[in-house]
Amino acid sequence: MDRHPPRRHRHPPQPGHRPAARRRLDARHPGRLHPRGPAHPEQREAAALGASLAEELRAADAAIIAVPLYNWGVSQHFKTWVDLVIAAAGPTTELLKDKPVLLVASFGGGFAAGTPREGWDHSTPYVERILRDVWGADLTTVRRELTMAAANPAMESLRDLAAEYHAQALDAAATAGKNLARA
Repeated sequence: MDRHPPRRHRHPPQPGHRPAARRRLDARHPGRLHPRGPAHPEQREAAALGASLAEELRAADAAIIAVPLYNWGVSQHFKTWVDLVIAAAGPTTELLKDKPVLLVASFGGGFAAGTPREGWDHSTPYVERILRDVWGADLTTVRRELTMAAANPAMESLRDLAAEYHAQALDAAATAGKNLARA
């Protein structure tokens, strides 16, 4: 037997009525999509910061972005930065249109093709999508894997490979840096 019968409203909601919970949610919304704009001082500060960050990207001749892989996903710091910029500039504004951008992605373990964790990198594709496809960057990505091999005893057998990856990443970064300098 159902111990809790379904709730019934005493009075049907009137057209245009919003429950109190919905009104509170609207009051805390980041502001850009809210019809009245940011309502709270914290929202106004976040909107101003987002506008400043978006303008910084728009004014840049080139950019270098370094993003580590945290628990197989994008860093919360990078994601927050992206969210602030997109909230300020809009989701379709190509802030880095045709500008050279170097993405340096670092990984404590191995995630390349053929490794046991191949496909576990859920960060780099997201970051590349934002920089290249959303913001229009002329993107170069340099990957550096096995950064924890020197410090983690369980990865001792990978130290030679880590040194090789390190040298390759340094060469790729030097080439990318020269290309940025020419831009």
